[in-house]
Amino acid sequence: MRRLPARFPLPSGVQVEARTVPGRSGDPDVPVLLYRPGQGRPPTAALLYIHGGGFVTGSAAAYHAQCARYATELGLLVVNVDYRLAPQTPFPGPLNDCFAALTWLTAQAPALGLDPAQIAVAGDSAGAGLAAALAQLAHDEGVPLAFQLLLYPMLDDRTVLRTDHGGRGEFVWTPASNQLGWTAYLGRAPQWESAPEYAAPARREHLAGLAPAWIGAGTLDLFYDEARLYAQRLRAAGVPCEWDEVEGAYHASERFAPAAPVSRNFVARSLDALRRGLKLEPVS
Repeated sequence: MRRLPARFPLPSGVQVEARTVPGRSGDPDVPVLLYRPGQGRPPTAALLYIHGGGFVTGSAAAYHAQCARYATELGLLVVNVDYRLAPQTPFPGPLNDCFAALTWLTAQAPALGLDPAQIAVAGDSAGAGLAAALAQLAHDEGVPLAFQLLLYPMLDDRTVLRTDHGGRGEFVWTPASNQLGWTAYLGRAPQWESAPEYAAPARREHLAGLAPAWIGAGTLDLFYDEARLYAQRLRAAGVPCEWDEVEGAYHASERFAPAAPVSRNFVARSLDALRRGLKLEPVS
């Protein structure tokens, strides 16, 4: 998939800017794409978006349309991170890239006209897993984060080791895909005993104090169980978390069948959750 030629036209209605931000702890600089609404008031809130692809594929440019929609419909500045991919760059490289982008965005908030208290993180699939890990790391490092929006997040490497998936994972992202992705990201096969801290967010024991969250997944998604359990554990730890499940939806179904009513409704609910999470006024 990474070798396939791909063209992703720039979306209309937004201003798109390519930048690089300083890497973390001697890592290389991180490419990011910035999306600003083409009309209306300058944004005061921001979203850091982390793309999916099982840790091994995908790119920021492939998410032009999604990031443009966040910018135009919610009036946000969106920062789309082009993090390094496994297996060439295993953990913690991709997470370091995302953390570097978040700390840059937080530090530059005044210069960008942003309220530092109105910065959220979002992602889908492996990007949502990185977003969840980033929320944990941000909490521990004292970096403020207002909200986390996690679409069918890839949270738990132990799912690779389970054999009974209840018929889930038959479409798009399968157990074999999951094994490839986690093994590439960890630099070794998953093990029951442990994983490096922040590599698999579902393994974290103490979740209190994390940013409020919205988590959504389809009932046919391989990640359904781990995502639902993480939402339950966040709520049990006192973290406001809304769980949204879509009956009969498979992994990333809103990307493969965007015109389906169930897909449109899922995306609309996620946008509304982000609007509420950042306390945004409707875009005029």
